[in-house]
Amino acid sequence: MTVHFIGAGPGAPDLITVRGLRLIEACPVCLYAGSLVPAEIVKAAPEGARVRDTAPMTLDEIIAEMQAAHEAGKDVARVHSGDPSLYGAIAEQMRRLDALAIPYDVTPGVPAFAAAAAALQKELTVPEICQTVILTRTAMKSSKMPEGEELSTLGRSGATLAIHLSVRNIPHIQRELLPLPAYGENCPAVIAYRVGWPDETFIHGTLGDIHKKARAAKLTRTALIFVGRALGAEDFIDSKLYDAGHVHVLRPKRKTLAS
Repeated sequence: MTVHFIGAGPGAPDLITVRGLRLIEACPVCLYAGSLVPAEIVKAAPEGARVRDTAPMTLDEIIAEMQAAHEAGKDVARVHSGDPSLYGAIAEQMRRLDALAIPYDVTPGVPAFAAAAAALQKELTVPEICQTVILTRTAMKSSKMPEGEELSTLGRSGATLAIHLSVRNIPHIQRELLPLPAYGENCPAVIAYRVGWPDETFIHGTLGDIHKKARAAKLTRTALIFVGRALGAEDFIDSKLYDAGHVHVLRPKRKTLAS
């Protein structure tokens, strides 16, 4: 028996991995985050499977379901949205399973930031503009941010920021980033709402006006905020990857023919 932590992807049912879908199809128990996992994915569970939405459940109740499945010798598909390694709350579940000697594994999923970049047709790392992406959040009702991970600190890098769980905290984001030279009023910003779902929406703006636009759209949850110069980059150099003058092991220097 194994508990399979599965990343279902950001919302589109066809963005789950083949491995993840096959595990769901095979497991007689399916525990899923109901508010964020598409119903079509959960319907892939086998006929007669025990399927439970964990949104209203406590950690103790979720672990009790896994323990009961373990005692019955039944594999569990524990389905999370996006990729479970990012804000998936799987660490606390795995800690409990370790204490109970219940085996588990993890199947990655497409994270929301990657799906959003694809939908926006943007590369988040543009040559000589930005080569770093930082995934972070801000503190509201959830656990506090560790010391040294304030936006004002992270923002000194000038990286492309993918800020999770913070659409109601944009004024704080502005206070932290606007004074930094890498950002400022005119720095491109995008809010990606419900990426991969039928009501997917993107709000384009700048760091200076994105709060006003978010309020006008009445967005209060399930959104990711991008901030960074790469989002608006147009005049940049080509990478060296395909440069004719760039020699590497798979493209050695070509011999010139003698005239």
